[in-house]
Amino acid sequence: MTNKNTQTLSEEACLQAASELLARRESNEKGGILPDACRPTNFEDALAIQAATVKASGKKIAGWKCLVPLNPEQIIVGPVLEGTVQQGSTCFVKSTEPGKTLIEPEIAFVLGTDLPARAEGYTNAEVDAAIATTHMALELLQRRYAPNDDLIFADRQADCLLNQGIFVGPEITKAQAYDAAEIKLSIDDASYDGKHPNLSAQAPIYWFVDFMCKNGLNLEKGQAIITGSYAGAIEVPIKSTEIKYEGLGKYNVEFKAL
Repeated sequence: MTNKNTQTLSEEACLQAASELLARRESNEKGGILPDACRPTNFEDALAIQAATVKASGKKIAGWKCLVPLNPEQIIVGPVLEGTVQQGSTCFVKSTEPGKTLIEPEIAFVLGTDLPARAEGYTNAEVDAAIATTHMALELLQRRYAPNDDLIFADRQADCLLNQGIFVGPEITKAQAYDAAEIKLSIDDASYDGKHPNLSAQAPIYWFVDFMCKNGLNLEKGQAIITGSYAGAIEVPIKSTEIKYEGLGKYNVEFKAL
């Protein structure tokens, strides 16, 4: 869905960037800023590298992360690769530090029908009808860049905004998900006054579906879409952990290192 008029990187350069970023995913080793020849400088470059990453991985898109842009220069969308969306009592993760991993508590919306690209986009009511289930969920994060003050948003966008995968937790009702502007959270003994950055868990999915489908992207049945963290990124030990969303439910997940 990139605009060729503003994209500056060639297909070959995008595949070069994708190959490097995929290697970091697999090795769990951080690297520096990409070489200038394949480094994104704008949103269109970043999305082209995302698409190249999906292509080079040989995997389908199993989900998406999104947020209604808080800054018009920072459009937050990222594909989640097939094989990295998990359910059940065990969640396999890459460590961020020895014995630790990075998560974000969110709500996931799972599509029950395809939403093909179309010029007129989709209304909120049509998106509501397409959502099959809603769940407590965790975004799984992985740092693939070494700390560097020169990193720009396009660097992170190209790398799917740190996404490692999604853990889809227990189902909640759609009404509960739509009423979850604020949630008191606990992760083991730590408590958080959770607040959605868009003040609504569903607002990002309305924006995302309309934006992406108007721009030529097909969304597919079964894809899980997460829409923003209630408490930012949280580093947790890789062990059995209790996650509680007050008023919605709680569950235990056993994190295991890959």
